[in-house]
Amino acid sequence: MLERRQNPRAKAVLGGMATINRSGSTMDCVVRNMSEGGACVEFDQTAKLPDEMRVSIVQRNCSFFARTMWRRGGRVGLAFRTMTAAGLPATTDLDERLRQSERKKRQLQLRLKQLTGES
Repeated sequence: MLERRQNPRAKAVLGGMATINRSGSTMDCVVRNMSEGGACVEFDQTAKLPDEMRVSIVQRNCSFFARTMWRRGGRVGLAFRTMTAAGLPATTDLDERLRQSERKKRQLQLRLKQLTGES
């Protein structure tokens, strides 16, 4: 099998929690292996998972925002977008969250104007 990872992954069995949508829904998971650039995460159920999610690992005092690279049953291969110490989000993640909030605000303002009949 051709190895496509840029960094070797260290085996691990760490409890984690994935935040899977903007409303803050979470799912427990197990981190099976990890490297500087990604991780293999296993979920109990094969629920519909988003293409991007945040995973927090309490034992390592870190969290990461990652993109899904592959799925096999309950296992998911993730490529890190950002990795931070818990409680200290990366600037790029904060910037993205701010942009999303501003977009939502504009959409809500437009909808409010439509409902109140303002031009």
